Amino acid sequence: MLTFRLFMLQRVTALIMAPLVLGHLAVMIYAIRGGLSTGAILSRTQGSLPWALFYGTFVVAVSVHAAVGMRVIAAEVLRLRGHLLNAVSWALCAFLLFTGLRAVLSVTTL
Repeated sequence: MLTFRLFMLQRVTALIMAPLVLGHLAVMIYAIRGGLSTGAILSRTQGSLPWALFYGTFVVAVSVHAAVGMRVIAAEVLRLRGHLLNAVSWALCAFLLFTGLRAVLSVTTL
């Protein structure tokens, strides 16, 4: 049952990530083609709740998605099982959440 729930969780996070990836790519292309500098980009993102929510959602979805995927790889390749597999998965998810949300906060807060 856990395997099915993790499978579904990974699929749901992929559905969440798909439009966010497209939005991120569109923003990057717009910034590059518009010749925006780093300062200009930061001036548009700092203090912006919509950008914080957009990229915060992106970070949460990616963190969960990656942790579930790496859990499967760790079980198959490294033959991890049980509590060690759970600990590695949770540690990876926590690390990705911490670093990702820290990055989001650094570019969206004043």
